[in-house]
Amino acid sequence: MPFANFKIPEAALSRAQKEEIVHRTTAMLVEYFSEAARPHTMVLIEEVKDGGYARADEVFVIPENYRAKE
Repeated sequence: MPFANFKIPEAALSRAQKEEIVHRTTAMLVEYFSEAARPHTMVLIEEVKDGGYARADEVFVIPENYRAKE
């Protein structure tokens, strides 16, 4: 079973954008593994709360202008 896991900042993507990621990721994996993989492909999009991720001691908070407009 192909499995893809995306971790994104909370509220960074709209529902439509997440659906597009699911469809495009599934299509890509089907290209590699054949159409037989489609019903078994899992795409997980996890939203990480502001302040829940960091790099090199810098804790990230998503700026308001980067938040998805539903």
